[in-house]
Amino acid sequence: MAETEQHKPEPTAAQIRRGRRIAILLFAIGFGPMIVATVMFYTGWLNPAGQSNHGTLVQPPVAVSQLNLMTADGEPLGDRFGPQQAEATWMMLVAAGGECAAACQEQVYLARQVNTALGKNQDRMQRAAYLEQPPADLSGYPEMPLLELRNGELPQWPGNVDIESTPQIYVIDPFGNVMMRYGPGHTGKAMLEDLKHLMKISHIG
Repeated sequence: MAETEQHKPEPTAAQIRRGRRIAILLFAIGFGPMIVATVMFYTGWLNPAGQSNHGTLVQPPVAVSQLNLMTADGEPLGDRFGPQQAEATWMMLVAAGGECAAACQEQVYLARQVNTALGKNQDRMQRAAYLEQPPADLSGYPEMPLLELRNGELPQWPGNVDIESTPQIYVIDPFGNVMMRYGPGHTGKAMLEDLKHLMKISHIG
């Protein structure tokens, strides 16, 4: 047996090239539509004429792992995303520093209302919040887990925003990219228009 294994023929150059072509083809079939949909949304490629985003694009997108956030169970937030996660979804992340006063609570409320208004697509969008000083009672906001800092390292929020004075709602794609943000100046209607369009053209999440 050992002698047979030692003399097992090495694959030829043609077989290696064929194996690589098959691997590339399988990757394209599995992840090609996801990549195309993401490029379409970021660039506007093939979008209907006149369509524009109301939110502020994060350019270039920032990996959510760079925010140094984790769940209450200690799971890094970034572990929830990526092509290796079969059930990865989109996420609205509310971020606010200091006391969660009126502007902060408005963003929390807005995220819930917009998520609900997505109708049949609401399950494609998760919600979470990093609130430096959360209000005593968040029971009115189900399915919005509170996130914590990993290792106490304060993140540099995409857009260089001071979340204490300007709370944000960040949109994270299923690949784990923070790709859009909304501040207090954005209305729920504008945000909903963006996300409905996103859900329409995107086949990921």
